[in-house]
Amino acid sequence: MSIYRTHTCGQLRGSDAGKEVKISGWVHRKRDHGGLLFIDLRDHYGLTQCVINSDNPVFAEIERTRLENVIMITGEVVTRMAGTQNKDLPTGEIEVKIKTFELLSSPVTDMLPLQVNAEENYGEEVRLRYRFLDLRRETIHKNIMLRSDVIYSMRRRMVEQGFREFQTPILTASSPEGARDFLVPSRLHPGKFYALPQAPQQFKQLLMMSGFDRYFQIAPCFRDEDARADRTAGEFYQLDMEMSFVTQEDVFTVMENVIGGVFEEFAEFTGTKQAVSPAPWIRIPYDESMLKYGNDKPDLRNPLVIVDVSSVFARADVEFKAFKGVIDKGGVVRAIRAPKVSDRPRSFFDKLNAWAQSEGAPGLGYVTLEGAEGKGPIAKFLPAGAMEELLKLTGAESGDAVFFAADVADKAASLAGKARTKIAEEMDIIEKNTFKFCWVIDYPMFELNDKTNKIDFSHNPFSMPQGGLKALQTQEPLKIKATQYDCVANGLELCSGGIRNHMPEAMEKAFEIAGYPAGAVQEKFGGMYNAFKLGAPPHGGCAFGIDRIIMMLAKEPNIREVIAFPMNQQAEDLMMGAPSPAEPHQLKDVSIKLDLPKAAVKDIKQAS
Repeated sequence: MSIYRTHTCGQLRGSDAGKEVKISGWVHRKRDHGGLLFIDLRDHYGLTQCVINSDNPVFAEIERTRLENVIMITGEVVTRMAGTQNKDLPTGEIEVKIKTFELLSSPVTDMLPLQVNAEENYGEEVRLRYRFLDLRRETIHKNIMLRSDVIYSMRRRMVEQGFREFQTPILTASSPEGARDFLVPSRLHPGKFYALPQAPQQFKQLLMMSGFDRYFQIAPCFRDEDARADRTAGEFYQLDMEMSFVTQEDVFTVMENVIGGVFEEFAEFTGTKQAVSPAPWIRIPYDESMLKYGNDKPDLRNPLVIVDVSSVFARADVEFKAFKGVIDKGGVVRAIRAPKVSDRPRSFFDKLNAWAQSEGAPGLGYVTLEGAEGKGPIAKFLPAGAMEELLKLTGAESGDAVFFAADVADKAASLAGKARTKIAEEMDIIEKNTFKFCWVIDYPMFELNDKTNKIDFSHNPFSMPQGGLKALQTQEPLKIKATQYDCVANGLELCSGGIRNHMPEAMEKAFEIAGYPAGAVQEKFGGMYNAFKLGAPPHGGCAFGIDRIIMMLAKEPNIREVIAFPMNQQAEDLMMGAPSPAEPHQLKDVSIKLDLPKAAVKDIKQAS
């Protein structure tokens, strides 16, 4: 193959016995059996056991090698003796009897910052600072290979659906898409800045207006937002796509084939087969999702649902003042039926109540059912007629319990949604080994901004309102629905998209309702707005988060486990030392003077 190897460390098998071979790699393990030295040699492809006797002239030299030395070995492939073969290793039938050896590279220290040959839990700071060592370890190495394979599968499947890949600019104009931009100063235009794209949104729409019919891209996106377990700080990648002359259902059909196919293809990556929702995936209107699941990211593995029982506690014959007071102030009461838990010990209910208090709620009220009678702290306030209505609304039966959350609608939905998850976890009824997909549809076009009390876009500002311009002109803004959708799997949002607003007058009206002044559309989105005026096809698309998809397939709880070189939670690259101060001449080139807070000045002085 090359001057360094005839075979890789994962390639040799029993059929190769007797061959003279050359292999190169890292010293993974050493085992000295007194006159007989075993070395496990590792490369990207696998691991091969090598052996040398003390009578070999290079024995003393090879004995001095350390873990993670890079070496080249020539030798004969021999079959291992019966009882010594390793059935868990692809190369476990054989070993290489070393004849010659060459040291290619040696660490300068005996003490590695982290051990490559052990799946030991190191702190994230050490792992990210020495990421190149961390990436040699088996689990994360496999995760990054999975990432490559998934992206290749996505590309292949998109091309098979008639899509073509195009690249869009990285240096562009700022666009209001929900997060802070990363700004890049311009040297040629002092005082002006480029923005790194939060998404290729305008460009992919412009491609449709340029006459291309089906676009996709493995797109880098940049958002200055805080990291979470399922979100990186700074940058992420998405499978971005757009289509012309399509409806929402056309987009769904294409992406169910692509994404469903990817999940089917890698469903056994962890060694356990995962079931995948068959197409077509369930469509859930936003309002229904918020009511039944308490959020717009429903985890359908959880069979529990939320129902509104405000009418029960609004009855004249119900005197439970805590809930009545909430309803009188415009709030709601939501309920969750938990089947066959009434015989659980008191500690089960106390634990859930304590959990609700930790979430800032007074508690998690409940009733248990024995026959048609209710028990528990709230049951005494529910006469027979009210109890009958409660059972009818929730579907509860003897042996069940019903839990309650009461507050203004948004807060009640949030608490009930979290309680739904917590109760299911305590009952251990969340379905295992499955990926359950759905589309959440019919998002509100606008929402009321809590801070300003003004109307704002609730989702993507470029979505087509259902009913078009007429809806914008005649309906109350907060009642207008957008042709906007998200794809959700197992409670994680994987995708957002919509059918786009391709009519200039409708776009102007939508931004006017959201409080933008006249001319703002032309000023902020001039390129796309001008294209609209010169003939734009109906079009729509979406973008799937690649990092989250791989995180799910690998069953990793933290998204940084599937990214080769991620930043930490403070948006720092510990390995490369970014962000770092700019040199004075660099700032001068772009006409920038710094006006830093005192804490930042102190940090820079300490670093220098």
